[in-house]
Amino acid sequence: MKRRNFFKTGLLGASAALVANPYSAFANTASQNGTFKLNYAPHFGMFRSSASGGVLNELDFMHEAGFRSMEDNGMKGRSVDEQKQIASKMEKHGMTMGVFVAHTIFWTEPNLTSGKQDWRDQFLKEIKESVEVAKRVNAKWMTVVPGHVDLRKDMGYQTANVIESLKQAAAILEPHGLTMVLEPLNFRDHPGLFLTKSAQAFEICKAVDSPSCKILFDIYHQQIQEGNLIPNIDLSWDEIAYFQVGDNPGRKEPTTGEINYKNVFKHIHSKGFKGVVGMEHGNSMSGRKGEEAVIEAYRQSDSF
Repeated sequence: MKRRNFFKTGLLGASAALVANPYSAFANTASQNGTFKLNYAPHFGMFRSSASGGVLNELDFMHEAGFRSMEDNGMKGRSVDEQKQIASKMEKHGMTMGVFVAHTIFWTEPNLTSGKQDWRDQFLKEIKESVEVAKRVNAKWMTVVPGHVDLRKDMGYQTANVIESLKQAAAILEPHGLTMVLEPLNFRDHPGLFLTKSAQAFEICKAVDSPSCKILFDIYHQQIQEGNLIPNIDLSWDEIAYFQVGDNPGRKEPTTGEINYKNVFKHIHSKGFKGVVGMEHGNSMSGRKGEEAVIEAYRQSDSF
């Protein structure tokens, strides 16, 4: 029996199901429950134990479990042939492609904050390349991180340099209807980066003033960086195009840490958010048991 048929057909009994596939009984229940209220997007590797054999099998599994999107930070590094295969499989399932990382992220050097033309040129070149990737995989959003602070420049000059680079990038993206989403990152996991807070991202997006430059609000990062999640989501709402998720501490699935994700998801849903919520976190437990726990965590957090 093909793996996908575990979702669609009954087996002789629960014991037989567990022998054939220990995960199938749970997966069948998840499928019968339908999709989620919000559009959650797993990533490759999250369900590798339940869907061995490569990324296309993982996409089948994601869809069967009720997920209707997928994100892949490393999509740009995949071969053109693999990108096309992924896009074809997602199109078959009616799934939406979430974010991929659009450019080289400078973790220790001030590429966009410095205003240096060679670093700006490299960034813009990579944005142009990302347009072609986005077209190939039917993506609408790509992640941008402005890099490290420039310790020799006042924050105002750095901000102006970042805004100018993003304006030029937006001019590349606008004709294609694509959006770069700026991701503020937290001080603990990524010390020294320029973009850290939702208000800062909001200010920059307002200055760039383009539909192609918006915010990726990563709830995990912002819980560590500034907390006050729901009020900050409200204050920056007009510029948010994408969310990502991870509980704190540990950066695992919802329900494993301190964030009340049921309330946060309920709030986002009540505001009419129709975009993608990326599941950018690890699994709290390994193997199929851990993968079952991830799906169950989203069922619980989405039950409002």
